[in-house]
Amino acid sequence: MRVHLVTMPWHPLDLPSLQLGLLNRIVRQARPADRVTEFHGSLRWAEFLLERSGGRLRPGDCVAVGSDGIFHGLGDWVFSGVLYDDPGWGLARLRDYAADRDVLIDTAVAMRPYAAEFVAACATEVLAAEPDVVGFTTTFMQNVPSLALARELKCRKPELTVVLGGGNCEGPMGHALHRNHPFVDHVVRGEAEYAFPALLRHLDEGTVPVDVPGLCWWDGHISRANTETRRTVAPADIPSPDYDQWQAALDASPVQEYVHPKLVVEGARGCWWGEKHHCTFCGLNGSAMAFRAKPGERLWEEIGRLVRRHRLLDVVTVDNIIDMAYFRDFLPRVAGSGWDLRLHYEVKSNLTPGQLRLLGESGTVHIQPGIESLGSRVLDLMDKGVTGARNVRTLRECENHALTCSWNLLYGFPGETADDYTPVIDQLPALVHLQPPSGAHRIQLERFSPHFTDPALGFGKRRPAELYQHVYDLPADELTDLVYLFDSEDAGITGPVEQWLKDAVAAWRAGHADSRLLFEEAGEELLVVDRRCGRPPATHRFTGWQAEALRRLEDGRTVPALHRLLAAGGHDVPADALDAWIRHALSLGLLFRDGLTYVSLPTWGEPVRLPEGAGAAG
Repeated sequence: MRVHLVTMPWHPLDLPSLQLGLLNRIVRQARPADRVTEFHGSLRWAEFLLERSGGRLRPGDCVAVGSDGIFHGLGDWVFSGVLYDDPGWGLARLRDYAADRDVLIDTAVAMRPYAAEFVAACATEVLAAEPDVVGFTTTFMQNVPSLALARELKCRKPELTVVLGGGNCEGPMGHALHRNHPFVDHVVRGEAEYAFPALLRHLDEGTVPVDVPGLCWWDGHISRANTETRRTVAPADIPSPDYDQWQAALDASPVQEYVHPKLVVEGARGCWWGEKHHCTFCGLNGSAMAFRAKPGERLWEEIGRLVRRHRLLDVVTVDNIIDMAYFRDFLPRVAGSGWDLRLHYEVKSNLTPGQLRLLGESGTVHIQPGIESLGSRVLDLMDKGVTGARNVRTLRECENHALTCSWNLLYGFPGETADDYTPVIDQLPALVHLQPPSGAHRIQLERFSPHFTDPALGFGKRRPAELYQHVYDLPADELTDLVYLFDSEDAGITGPVEQWLKDAVAAWRAGHADSRLLFEEAGEELLVVDRRCGRPPATHRFTGWQAEALRRLEDGRTVPALHRLLAAGGHDVPADALDAWIRHALSLGLLFRDGLTYVSLPTWGEPVRLPEGAGAAG
């Protein structure tokens, strides 16, 4: 059998498709006689736009539409006119939507005239491989491009078998995709390691796939959806991805000069925190929350093989959360290897300074710690299991260990009030030297999140997000099953407090690059050199118990706990003197207050800063 695997826009241009890399290896392991080929549609799209537009539409524009426009459906909209045979489909609705929300759509509108010709060219290239089965992987805004190409393929070659799978096919979404698009023969819902080879076996034998868990298939004109399984794929059955065909496509692509390619690896699936406390807003791991991880030794061997084969040192892990065992059996191996790796990891925000130090020593340069808020009550509403003080410590330790930290400040949780934000917003100017969030964002209602599955948490009214009105030509009840994002009545803060929060975060972002707040030791003195935007330059000098207090507060403590520690260290400090000093240090912006807990804000060592957007595709 000839199996052709496809990933369409808007897969990131600098990354191979982990899904294709895994499926390639899965099929070849289970069915050695099959021929497996790949089509990397995002690369082809960037090439196509670059050539057809005479250089006006560049790879960086693909990032702007495919990544930055993800919550506005811009990428899907570019291809919806092809799917519905109408070049103007949804344009008026998109313009109205964009005007209401101040969304820039010029780049997406400029791309759309090229979409139909591109899909036709894709179909020609895919069919040239003479496939029996074409398997699409679809996540986020890959649905409409994938459906547009699938439809074209079936028009040209009706006997071809078309299969969709991926994150967009979880649960009811997969069944809705299937029953509304008759040119899609099968949809694999959930993990594919067991299901895809089982489907290929049925196709070989001409039998009905009633025993493939989660699979959607056609029974005449009726769309059937097999019951999904609770069984998860064991780590031993998750192969190492094969990126050889991606490398060949990249090497031959004129887009190569515009991107900095990275490898993608997978150490774990699921979320160990979510198994115990599912963050209320999070819709990830819809059908497979159970946490599973490869042993650290095996992950290191896998990375070593890929790095040697592809000669790339940037490695992105797609794990939703790092396996804590990796601090014992994986990261020390990386740190001791002597390799100049640059790792990218998602972690929990309550890592210790020692763990963050090990991440830095291992070559980790970028983490996503899921900070989400600096206010403890709001974090409790999220069920994050961490405090605002701890999150501030994490931001400070990222500076200490040269870790780039990506995070979002989220708001709009049922039950939050202005009083939860006022003390935090008041202190944001003191944090300007620490890495700011990407912005302040109202949460969206995501399928599979506790907010979605339990209306009692505060989002009782919901409807498919407005963005889908310019993406799909489907009735409301079908959209309800198909889509991932939903609109509901706003919860939490609104009006002046919401705008105050947004303005404060914008000011933080604007002032960060030129801001420093540094500890320096000068004999008996502990200096704090303050060069933060919005404050006059100053150097504060501390000795004795005051210097010790600042150091002790790096771990975050209440005043009584600090008083006990100072006394144990031989410092006889009157309680009222300590209280007065805390108030003074707080007024200087040297401390962050979270309820009764205080955290020191200065960092150790001059931070390395890159201009915002450095390294992005041109």
